[in-house]
This record gives sequence, structure tokens and C-alpha cells, in this order.
Amino acid sequence: MDMLLFLMFLAACCGAGATGAAFPPGPWYEQLNKPSWVPPNWLFPVAWTTIYLLMSFAGARVAVLEGSAYALGFWAMQIAFNALWTPVFFGLRRLKGALPVMAALWVSVLGCTITHWQLDFWAGLAFLPYLAWVTVAGALNLAMVRLNPDVRPLDLGTV
Repeated sequence: MDMLLFLMFLAACCGAGATGAAFPPGPWYEQLNKPSWVPPNWLFPVAWTTIYLLMSFAGARVAVLEGSAYALGFWAMQIAFNALWTPVFFGLRRLKGALPVMAALWVSVLGCTITHWQLDFWAGLAFLPYLAWVTVAGALNLAMVRLNPDVRPLDLGTV
């Protein structure tokens, strides 16, 4: 595995992850009704750190392989949707609006898993925790919409 490629993929992950710092959950999120199965707060940074390291590993493994265009295309798609979801959900407080972003993220992560697996067993395997995590995150997003039907998006005119 090329360490420079790994660091480049990791930098992209850090860029996407920075949206979490730019748009933290805060008191607004704490007041929402949540399902009983919502993961504990401490799990989110642990999970994302692990997932970002695995994604970077997978990207670096396939980037040097012939025929990796689709895998890298899906990698680019998933990191874009990954970066977009947090500002939509937490920044704009658009619970329903975050659902199509989450759906696109899930499809792109599934695409990554399949295309990486076709090229390299370990790269495909590295995407499985991410696919599981976005599956739970999608279900959580949907549950939050259902449990909080009266939540209004952030009014940007008052910010």
C-alpha cells in the first residue's frame, strides 16, 4: 500500500469529518426525541475514526490497481455525501432533507463495497463496517423524522 495515497485519502476523510466540528449536535439535538437504540455519544468519534482509517486503507489499496475507475468514482461520491449529510441534518436542522442525502450515501457506500471487493478482498472487507454504520445511521435519521414531526428547519433569516 502506498502511504502517500493513504494520507491523501485520509485527508479527504478529515475534510468530511470536519463538518462534525463545524456543525456539532448541540442542545438542539439533545432535546429531540430519540429511539431507545440510539448509539451512545462516545461511540460516534470511535466509529468514525475507525471507519475513516478503513476507508483510507481501502482507497489506497485500489487506487493503484488497473480497472479501479468505478471504485474510485464511488469513493469520491461517498465522501461527498458523507461531507454533505452533517450540515444538512445538524447545520440546517433539516431532518427530512437529510434523508435523500443519507440514501445517496448508502448507495455510494454499497457501490464502494462492491467495486472495492471486486478489485481487492481486503479493500472490500474494509468497507463493511462503514456499510453497517450508514445502515444504522439511515434508520436513525428516519426514526428521528418520525419521532420529531414538528421540528422546523433552521431559519437562516434569523442566523
